[in-house]
Amino acid sequence: MASAEGRPVSMQTLRRLAILKQALAGPRPAADRAGVKETVRRIRCLQLDPTSAVARSHLLVLWSRVGSFDPKLVDRLAYRERWLFEYWAHAASLVMTDDYPIHRLFMRSWTGSGKVANRVGAWMADNAALRRTILGRLRREGPLGSRAFADLSATSWTSTGWTNEHNVERMLSFLWGEGKVGVSDRVGGQRLWDLAERCLPDWTPRQPMAKGPAARTAVELSMLALGAGRPVHVQHHFVAHRFDPATFTRALAALERSGTLVRVRPTDDGLRPGHWLVHTDDVGSMESIEAGAWEPRTTLLSPFDNLIRDRVRTAELFGFDYRLEIYTPKAQRRYGYFVMPLLEGDRLTARMDPAFDRAANRLDVRSFHVEDAASRRGAERAGRAVSKDLAAFLGAGDVTWPARGR
Repeated sequence: MASAEGRPVSMQTLRRLAILKQALAGPRPAADRAGVKETVRRIRCLQLDPTSAVARSHLLVLWSRVGSFDPKLVDRLAYRERWLFEYWAHAASLVMTDDYPIHRLFMRSWTGSGKVANRVGAWMADNAALRRTILGRLRREGPLGSRAFADLSATSWTSTGWTNEHNVERMLSFLWGEGKVGVSDRVGGQRLWDLAERCLPDWTPRQPMAKGPAARTAVELSMLALGAGRPVHVQHHFVAHRFDPATFTRALAALERSGTLVRVRPTDDGLRPGHWLVHTDDVGSMESIEAGAWEPRTTLLSPFDNLIRDRVRTAELFGFDYRLEIYTPKAQRRYGYFVMPLLEGDRLTARMDPAFDRAANRLDVRSFHVEDAASRRGAERAGRAVSKDLAAFLGAGDVTWPARGR
């Protein structure tokens, strides 16, 4: 019986719906251009990260869903056809050009307000000569890497991190946020910058969107990609977090009033009371799952995979406490450098730390930790099988495994 908190549903059903909507269950999309496009439409964005212990994260996200595919397909869609472009979603990502009107809204007010915005604005004003030089050279010469520009800054950008005194890179990054420049191509992982209008196709939708409609669209797209989530999960996904809390809350309420989003109440959620949300278009899928329709798959997930990037939601949905240990000193790591969770059906059953030794053309599984000792044998068997699939995607000729799975 439904209540103010929504229709009762099991956490297993919500997990399965989330996995299905992320293209990680059911029929696998084809490992071709059409399949890659279908997958991106479903998950909406591919987070970018420079870490490549195995492969670039956005390629791993696609591999988890479509299997072995030609990575050049992504370059073609992003830098040739311009069906994708680089911008900010919940992190720096490849996003769909179809969604440009939402992103354009943030470009116009990219720095936002507050101390950080004031600092960025003041620094850019102080370094107007550097800004003019970058834009002028790109206009005249076309795509250029950051190293092509001399540091003409009048004042340096200071920070406690890697951005300290990287003035050209900071200016390019801020101009990218404003929508003045874009990433035209990547060569060896390095970005080639150009004027933003030359990084987008002629068919780019450029109609202005007001904040209210843009927020409702962003929330709806986030919900469709997530499958199921609490309001806070929706707020932290895709671009919904870019809106101020009041605008987000109004958008969520409007979509609930219209019946676009419906509430559900987990019957076996011991973590906290409260409702979850499901898009009305996915209620049928939820009911089919409850009736037993479920086609599970087994795969590994990038640490930045859309399904698990929200660590709080991952804990609530899977009971899986996941922390990235890349920046943890080696001696203090519990599981490894680039740990990829093993998804078996609707459970995260193990943690694998693989590394691609490119010189030896070998995939080394440095550690493997199961979540439940009682299912160790099955998890290890699944882990060995999927590591071979990953090696095939990478073109590795061999896979090494720890002497004993840990």
